[in-house]
Formats: sequence, C-alpha cells, structure tokens
Amino acid sequence: MANPALFRVIDHAVEKYAMIEEGDRILVGASGGKDSTALVEYFASRLIRRFGPRFSVAALHIASDIGSPLDPVLAARFAEWGIPLVTEHVDVTGRLKPGKKMNCWWCSTQRRTELNNYAMREGFNKIALGHHLDDILETLLMNALVKGELSTMPPRLTYEKYPVTIIRPLCLADIPMIVRHATAQGYISSTCTCSFQDNSGRKKARGKLEALTGGRYAEKRKLFDALSNIKSAYLP
Repeated sequence: MANPALFRVIDHAVEKYAMIEEGDRILVGASGGKDSTALVEYFASRLIRRFGPRFSVAALHIASDIGSPLDPVLAARFAEWGIPLVTEHVDVTGRLKPGKKMNCWWCSTQRRTELNNYAMREGFNKIALGHHLDDILETLLMNALVKGELSTMPPRLTYEKYPVTIIRPLCLADIPMIVRHATAQGYISSTCTCSFQDNSGRKKARGKLEALTGGRYAEKRKLFDALSNIKSAYLP
C-alpha cells in the first residue's frame, strides 16, 4: 500500500514525539474538516500497514445546536476505512453563562470538554486533534503579540489532572500539504457556518505568518524547530 507524502510527514511527527505507544486507545476529534479527516484516514492506513506499536482508534464527532452536521458521505467514508464513529451532542448556547456573548472560544471549549469526558468515560488514553503546523505557529504569534508570552499548542500534552494525553500528529504538516492530500483523495469537507464566528485574531495571525515566511514550508519548519532550540543565555 502506497504511503502518501502527507502520511510520511505524519509518521515523522508521530515517531519524533512518541505519539503512538503500545496498547494506546486513541480518540480522534472528527470535526468534518479536511484536517481531522486526514487524521482518520492516516490512522486507518497505519492500522493496515501494521507499522509500529499496536493501538486502536475511534472517531468522535461533537454535534451542537449551532454547528454544521457531519456529512453522511464523510461518515460512510470513515466506515469504509474501518474507523468506528460516534456522534455526541452538546448544547453550546444552553451552557453560556448569563451576560456572556457567544464566541468561537466558548464553543471550542465546550467541544473539548465533551471530547475529554467521552475519552475518560470510554477508556481512551489519547485524543488526537487536527491542529496543524500553521495553527501552531499562528497561536505562537498570537500569544507573543497579544499576551507577551512564548507559548503555543505542543505536539504532545499530558494533562496533570486527567488520565488523557493530547496528540497533534499534523504538527509538521502545513495547510497546503493537507489541501493537496485532501484534493487528491476527494474529501468531502464540512466547515462551521454558524453566525457567531469571529476569527479576526487568527486571521490577522495567519497574515503575519504569511508575511514572515512567505508561505514557504521550509521557513515555517525553521520557526517551529526554533521552539525546541532555545539559547537561553542570549535571551532576557
């Protein structure tokens, strides 16, 4: 079975950060977008290749009162790949505290909470999220320029209070790489179309990242690699 270019990049990330270990039960957060769909296909491919540690995987789609439903064609494709899919519903607006405005952060927090709760309840020890290289670098710029701190979404994060580890296998793959794969595979990708979206901060960060790197993958990787090559003697 051929191993696509995107999957080779994911393989490298998975090995570098020890994202898959013997006996893992991995839950993929399936939003319906190209990123999480690529993850589901990757894990299905890896199971077929019998490459590395033995593990099991399932996908969870968090439906809500404001988001777009998962396309049935996409759900059927998950079934073709042999990946079990479960849908859980969360009342995002119903959980909103009095006087607070609905926004993307609140929605994503509620979805993440349900992912964590489901993983712990069903015995999954790892949750795979579809955050890619651009997401990580954009978050780095947002935190540096808005909060004045150097932090971002790590490839692997083990919670201190919960028996769950977050993994981001797409951490070394940028948007163009994922788009090329999705186009070649003919993904049906659904995205959020709710009326509460406000991604202005991330859009600005994406523009800054583009200006900084010219959209070149090699320069994005240099910026990412710099996060683990810190010369503290030459910093304040």
